[in-house]
Amino acid sequence: MTYYVNQSCIMCKHTDCVEVCPVDCFYEGENMLVINPDECIDCGVCEPECPVDAIKPDSFDEPDKQHWLDINKKFGEQWPNLTKIIDEMPDAENYKPETYQKDKTDLFSDKPGKGD
Repeated sequence: MTYYVNQSCIMCKHTDCVEVCPVDCFYEGENMLVINPDECIDCGVCEPECPVDAIKPDSFDEPDKQHWLDINKKFGEQWPNLTKIIDEMPDAENYKPETYQKDKTDLFSDKPGKGD
């Protein structure tokens, strides 16, 4: 089992999860984070830290799970590593699942973030 980040992270990019990760397996894109599944040790400490419930175990059943597993794998190998807390995105409050109740997949950017 591994953990992955789904579309709930898009346009939010909270980094509470990064702070607790013992193996630094988070990678930063322009508008979301991903987990490199080859580095994740499946400890699960990151999952409860996410305020938008964007981190899921790969055993979680959601319709687009494979898409997000693939995104995490691909960009976890391309984007820069992030090991410390950074500010959330400026409009993150507007994109929380309870506020922005639409699919955010079209908002995904494949551009890298800054990393550490």
